Amino acid sequence: MASRITAVAVDALDPPALAAFWAAVLDWEVVGEEDGVVSIAPPGQPEKGPVPGLDFLPTPDPTPGKVRLHLDLNATDRDQAAELERLLALGATRADVGQGPPSEDMTWVVLADPEGNEFCLLASTVAPLSAR
Repeated sequence: MASRITAVAVDALDPPALAAFWAAVLDWEVVGEEDGVVSIAPPGQPEKGPVPGLDFLPTPDPTPGKVRLHLDLNATDRDQAAELERLLALGATRADVGQGPPSEDMTWVVLADPEGNEFCLLASTVAPLSAR
């Protein structure tokens, strides 16, 4: 037997706002709100379903230093450039983590969510969950 990831916890200064951003990015929905924690997951997924959800926990302090975990995203229905435009319109910003200037070998774009949590948008596309 093994363990399974059921949720990824994210400290947030404003859990509802950050949950709304990520729900829009992922096309997910809010599935719970309790004691200031806002949880999102794929639409229709049962609690602790096959895809780990995201739990946004209230914290009064920003994260000091570099966060050691980040999410990698792949678009499901458009190319990287179009998805980048969508994410920037939702409130993401470009982030510099020392990756250097864009090059032909760089297949990712580093971004940050509205609270500065870094994530990457990868060049390849993947099938949406509903198509699996």
